[in-house]
Amino acid sequence: MYSDKFGRLMLGLCCRKSTRVCGVRSAFSWTSACKQRTLRRSAWLQVKQQALPFQIRAHSASHTTLDPSEVKRFQSLASKWWDEQGEFGALHAMNDLRVPFIRDNLLNVHRGHQPGKPLAGLKILDVGCGGGLLTEPLGRLGADVLGIDPVADSIGTARLHLSHDSVLGARVRYRACTLEELSAEGEEGEEEEGVGQFDAVVASEVVEHLADLETFAFCCSHVLKPGGSLFITTINKTNLSYALGIVAAEQLLRIVPRGTHDWEKFISPVELERLLESNGFSVQSIRGMLYNPVSGKWSWTDSTAINYALHAVKLIEEPQPDRAQADNPDPEYRAHAASTHN
Repeated sequence: MYSDKFGRLMLGLCCRKSTRVCGVRSAFSWTSACKQRTLRRSAWLQVKQQALPFQIRAHSASHTTLDPSEVKRFQSLASKWWDEQGEFGALHAMNDLRVPFIRDNLLNVHRGHQPGKPLAGLKILDVGCGGGLLTEPLGRLGADVLGIDPVADSIGTARLHLSHDSVLGARVRYRACTLEELSAEGEEGEEEEGVGQFDAVVASEVVEHLADLETFAFCCSHVLKPGGSLFITTINKTNLSYALGIVAAEQLLRIVPRGTHDWEKFISPVELERLLESNGFSVQSIRGMLYNPVSGKWSWTDSTAINYALHAVKLIEEPQPDRAQADNPDPEYRAHAASTHN
């Protein structure tokens, strides 16, 4: 058993060097090379903002991030979230990387917070929180965290575990709902909990289970404050990720349950960055992650061929010199805005 694990580990380590040759991205972000295009898009963002209420209703009515087969799968695992030696053991271990990644990037944006509670005063949304494996550590850093998940039994597990810590319970809450349901709140007089209320949105090991990534990116932008951060960890769509993430991890080593992942739903860093940029984000950093099945620990790596973490920031729209111009019905102005969008 351990020889098999060691063999798979060595395969991953040996392939790290070759993946760079094939052009797999590391921490480089091509957003920085596209600043001029992003600036040109600011006029389009201004026009797009005026149509936002209608777009939210349309997305909520006709698009969903929910995949029924994924819900059914995680429903069967809802009671096992806090078993560190069980199916979610790798996610427990991932906290050693993803919690500091979120904390440090937020501190680069929000300074002057109190020692011991560095994220105090920040509101964070944990999308697809499951049993709260990441939600609770973020709350312990002082943030006010809302964890949402469409699987009601997983939310029940999260609430039960949280009930053992009354102090943490004052900063952490859970709701059984989807991201688009939260995003749509406030459109018809409801409580606007989701509209531009959060300093950060976290979606860790989530996007590879969603049915509609366009709706996901759109709703993340909607619930974030201008300048807010989006954190994603997911799996790249490469031959190596299929070999190690599915064949080895699910079928041979049984690190995660068989059928947990669908390779067709994996997304490359380049594709994810393009998706986020089209929804008003600027990607700040992308870092490769590597899991060692022998030690059960994660580490940072130069290669993004398998797992990677991403940090993006919602663009802050530049104030227009003449706001009346933004509302100008003149056909020439509209044509200019349309050309900017295209």
